[in-house]
Amino acid sequence: MREEHLAEGETIVLQLRTHPKKIVKPILLLLVLVVILIAIWVLPLPVDPIVLWFATAILVVLGLVASAGPFLRWRTTRYIITNQRVALRTGILTQTGRDIPLYRINNVTFEKQLSDRIFGCGTLVISDGTDQPGMVLDDVPDVEQVQRTLQDLVRQGKLLSDD
Repeated sequence: MREEHLAEGETIVLQLRTHPKKIVKPILLLLVLVVILIAIWVLPLPVDPIVLWFATAILVVLGLVASAGPFLRWRTTRYIITNQRVALRTGILTQTGRDIPLYRINNVTFEKQLSDRIFGCGTLVISDGTDQPGMVLDDVPDVEQVQRTLQDLVRQGKLLSDD
């Protein structure tokens, strides 16, 4: 989020991207495809050169499709916590966003599956007491610290509004 998108007096507390674990599988698949590609060109196979070029084209397209989408989604997904709101921004061609003002938040929970604990991330669920489902932030790095920071901001906001 850029400074010009902030309200007067609003400051960014945390700006996060989803954990890089989101792109581990696509990278591994890409590596496997590269190994296969190298193997079909290096190994002495009794195959027509046109078949080799066709197989190469298929492997390149598979690699691009399998890795470009997840990489771009990872690269374009941001979680921004300011002193006034929580914002989710995502989108490759069409950017979408959702904001929840801190004063509306009534519950912040996290979930860490086994793979999340290994990678040091988790899912953060922010509820705001409206009819809309909570905001779900997947693969948040150091999710427990982010939850504590967010709870502190919400608590500070409620203390200020009580004064």
